[in-house]
Amino acid sequence: MHTKVKAVKMLIGGEWVHSNQTFDVVDPQNDRPIASVPSASSKDMLAAIEKAEEAYTKTVVWPTHERIRVLSEAAAYMKENAEDFARTLASEGSKTINEARGEVKRAIQTIQISAEEARRINGETINFDQNEGSENRVGYHYRFPVGVVGAITPFNDPLNLVAHKVGPAIAAGNAIVVKPASVTPLSALKLAEAFVHAGLPDGFLSVVTGSGREIGETLVTHPAVKVLSFTGGPDAGKKISEQAGPKKVSMELGSNSPVIVLNDANLNDAVQSCVSGAFSAVGQNCIGVQRIYVEKDSYSRFLDTFISRTGELKVGDKMDELTDVGPMINEREAKRVDSWVNEALMKGAKLHIGGKREGSFYYPTVLSDVPKTAKIAYEEIFGPVVLIMPVENLHDAVERSNDVDYGLQAGIFTSDINNAFHAIKGLDVGGIMINDSSDYRIDAMPFGGTKGSGIGREGVRYAIESMTEQKVVCFRLQENLL
Repeated sequence: MHTKVKAVKMLIGGEWVHSNQTFDVVDPQNDRPIASVPSASSKDMLAAIEKAEEAYTKTVVWPTHERIRVLSEAAAYMKENAEDFARTLASEGSKTINEARGEVKRAIQTIQISAEEARRINGETINFDQNEGSENRVGYHYRFPVGVVGAITPFNDPLNLVAHKVGPAIAAGNAIVVKPASVTPLSALKLAEAFVHAGLPDGFLSVVTGSGREIGETLVTHPAVKVLSFTGGPDAGKKISEQAGPKKVSMELGSNSPVIVLNDANLNDAVQSCVSGAFSAVGQNCIGVQRIYVEKDSYSRFLDTFISRTGELKVGDKMDELTDVGPMINEREAKRVDSWVNEALMKGAKLHIGGKREGSFYYPTVLSDVPKTAKIAYEEIFGPVVLIMPVENLHDAVERSNDVDYGLQAGIFTSDINNAFHAIKGLDVGGIMINDSSDYRIDAMPFGGTKGSGIGREGVRYAIESMTEQKVVCFRLQENLL
């Protein structure tokens, strides 16, 4: 018996369209198909880009108040239909229903912030008379949209990470073409639904679903696409950089986030925060806690308390409001995590809890004594596994925290402000959370990292900066007017 699934259309140039080819979106919890989605061709992607370029070039004036109105009404639509958004997000992805509701709330805020920032895209006057001989010159600079933005988004935050690209692009006056992750395209399509409802002019948003191998290169290489915004893995990021050519590229490529816990910290608070930071969203979170360095005098107590708290987490049905940890995005990913854990154990690591896989479910796992040569020690696990290790002191912790090719975010727990500032100065990361785990972010802050964690910054205002260019205007006044 075949289960009938809902046929969903993609948005190209203001029109909801089918495709001759489709693919199923499945619930990772049980592999049950939940929707049939168009599998776009490179011709479809080309049409979306051409419609975006046409919409942008033919819009002589798109006033700020209209952009604010569209963004505000899209946010209002999302708020009115928040539960529908949350259930869509939870069904196609890994998040529990409670986590999905939280993401929807954040995505609404992201679009609201975009509306607010649209009115603050300002320039500055320039004192040209600072240069000798330029006493009769005055001027300013202002920001203008680049035209067409291309966005490629991952599965782990399938709504809010799309909102972080669409919101700033529209706020700045750009058209945008989104290629969402193939395993979680439904949330992106629902966001597009909100913008269509809000009266976004045709062509300013397209969401093209399908295989990255089929349509990704068209989006990345097309000369009309002036800015690329990508969130995903480092291998794909490197390939995109090679293909993109001379255009602006913004990338967030993940991390292996450290947290430092010192003897003067509130250990119970640190445990609570780090358990949440390590295992929320099944660890499929670029700023999730992966390594915890605990000063040696507190190590045993911290480790015991952490294991106990981890054991209290409920693994199960993600639609159950009592569930803490749902499935990973698919069984393949769960098997990968299992293989990394087993490699670490073969090299001498100690397993304290977890280390168990059931289909797409991987149980929250705590390891210690993990050697530096184990893959899990230096790469991003992107799963519910955390490494807890003792350190001699803060200097040792900072040094070991920096000993990976990632630098997105970090955390430190301490009651000494001098220790906090030592970490602030010494940790090579894009963000440091004091008395919080690495897994803390608000959507208005600059977000990005150093080293292999990416290029540029997201966060609405900072994304707008990358999606606009500066133009300088200078007037030379006639002598008879002076």
